[in-house]
Amino acid sequence: MVKIKSYENFPLRIPFIAIFVSIISYSIGAVILSGLSIIFSVFYLFYCLGVELLVILRSCKDCWYYGKICGLGKGKIASLLVKKGNPKNFADRDISLVHMLPDFMVVILPLLGGVILLILDFSILVLSLMVVLIVFFFGGTAFIRGNFACKYCKQKNIGCPADAIFNKRKEI
Repeated sequence: MVKIKSYENFPLRIPFIAIFVSIISYSIGAVILSGLSIIFSVFYLFYCLGVELLVILRSCKDCWYYGKICGLGKGKIASLLVKKGNPKNFADRDISLVHMLPDFMVVILPLLGGVILLILDFSILVLSLMVVLIVFFFGGTAFIRGNFACKYCKQKNIGCPADAIFNKRKEI
């Protein structure tokens, strides 16, 4: 079995791509919700910011990449916003899909808004944006995490509850 090298600091292109996909996803969600009202769009963008801050407060402060360039681009940002936590807490955290519900709401909210818009007045543009959002959120995120961020992550090797959920390993 080939051992995959992990990064001390990720090459800047990896967090750049991860942040770019997030910004595109949030922007598409905001455009969809603006069809209901600009207020929904603004609240949604504040919600997205809140979700990002929640990740930093809950996870990044305890991550090995705190203060470093991580694959998702939050390690350096975390060191500017919160005090360093205990890396042991990161690995010991129990998380489930319920804990990740705020993250999933980032895509669910605009999709619900899109469905409402389609019922009220069908638009190929809204439908197309919904499809692109799904592709970016699920496909883009899975591609980035699976091929770049998580694959070369030191914290994964130390212990990562998200890795345990998404990459269940068979017991030998």
